[in-house]
Amino acid sequence: MKRNKKERQQQLKQILETDPFRTDESLAVDFEVSVQTIRLDRLELSIPELRERIKHVARERLDEVQALPLEEVIGEIVDLRLDEEAISILDITKDHVFSRTKIARGHYLFAQANSLAVAIINDELALTTKASVHFSRQVKEGERVAARAVVTSSKGHKTWVEVTSSVQQEPVFHGEFVMYRSHR
Repeated sequence: MKRNKKERQQQLKQILETDPFRTDESLAVDFEVSVQTIRLDRLELSIPELRERIKHVARERLDEVQALPLEEVIGEIVDLRLDEEAISILDITKDHVFSRTKIARGHYLFAQANSLAVAIINDELALTTKASVHFSRQVKEGERVAARAVVTSSKGHKTWVEVTSSVQQEPVFHGEFVMYRSHR
């Protein structure tokens, strides 16, 4: 359903306030307009491009990470509630893939999930003591991997964290991590 410019811009603003990670391409499909129209609307509304929106959300949340330095997190943490849940985004570039097949090396997906499992722990020290992982499909260059970590239980110095990574809502990786923490 086509909307006039004013209505479209109001809805665009509302959508990006609730979901700042929407791409211009997906918005263009939803609004049945060109990507260029969405970009012009964002410019008029002073809404930054996706990467800047992600960085803004990440800056607001990253002060909370305790268990590892931010530069050691693989991917960009975009949501974090310590000892509850966290989300990170990793854009797969040519540096992450095998040159011949353009398929992401598995250790990058594991590293994103593992560093998110460490970051979610509300402690100065968090170490992975055990990990059980499953890769459900290949990830290719140019794809964006969203990882979501959830603390499922804690007992003493151990915390269990499940991480599911997806590309456009399609699961590509699942991991169960047992984390050691120094305090509880």
